[in-house]
Amino acid sequence: MKLGLNLSFGIKRWLGGDAMAEIVAGELGIDKVQFTWDLVDPWWPEAQRDAIARDYAEGFRKAGVAVEGSFGGLASYTYSHFLAPMPELRALGKEHLRRAIDMTAAMEVPCAGMPFGSYSAADAKDPARRETIYNEAVEAWIDLSRHAKRQGLTSLVVEPVPLATEFPSSAQDALRLMKDLDGATDVPVRLMVDWGHVLFTPLFGKDADMDLWMETVGDYIAAFHIQQTDGLLDRHWNFTREGIVTPQRLKDFWNRHKLTDQTYFLEIIYPFEETDEHVLSDMKAALALLRAA
Repeated sequence: MKLGLNLSFGIKRWLGGDAMAEIVAGELGIDKVQFTWDLVDPWWPEAQRDAIARDYAEGFRKAGVAVEGSFGGLASYTYSHFLAPMPELRALGKEHLRRAIDMTAAMEVPCAGMPFGSYSAADAKDPARRETIYNEAVEAWIDLSRHAKRQGLTSLVVEPVPLATEFPSSAQDALRLMKDLDGATDVPVRLMVDWGHVLFTPLFGKDADMDLWMETVGDYIAAFHIQQTDGLLDRHWNFTREGIVTPQRLKDFWNRHKLTDQTYFLEIIYPFEETDEHVLSDMKAALALLRAA
């Protein structure tokens, strides 16, 4: 298995490139990461934002850690972005990703991504509104793919989410989006598939099955977020806790589908009140379990 870290575990804790790189490479022994926008906000003024972002990128380079991409975090996920009910909000969602692309380019990182967006409660129940807003969102991503190419990025990624008011949620939703974008964008748009999202049984029932996703959209999956879950909520627990995703299950899935290029990014979100000492020891213990598999 090819293991990496989404840096969500370290937000509000180890700030700055050298400090974060020491935790990732020195303490945890990982050489691949996905940078989170919770560390650097794309909306910060460009000069200060890019200087701070480059500091992280340089810290990782010096430590021999590859930053495979940047990705929206908790703060980014709060907003409706491309599927918001008002055109002003949708335009701001587009600007959000545009700024993130610029920040990612400043870091010399090849890929940026985020969830597609969420409908309002009213729009989610209105098929005509859903379709109109969806089509506008697709055009926005096509336009942003041109900007990404100009900035030197080689791909963009979308993360499906386990909410009926968002898109894509199901594997069929994701397939539609991939087909609508495929061949229309200047850089490929692919999927960042989260194990905890896919296994959310209250929404997907019997279709809460990662093998189903591989059968449906496997050719479009660029990487995975992995974490422990009980299938009842989007937990983002670590593998030191009991749940339905075991290291052996991840290994079996990897081997069964003959995966080689994708990365399993461990995406763990701790309560902010948790001590730094516990977070670090828990991350070490979880990585030991994953490596043993």
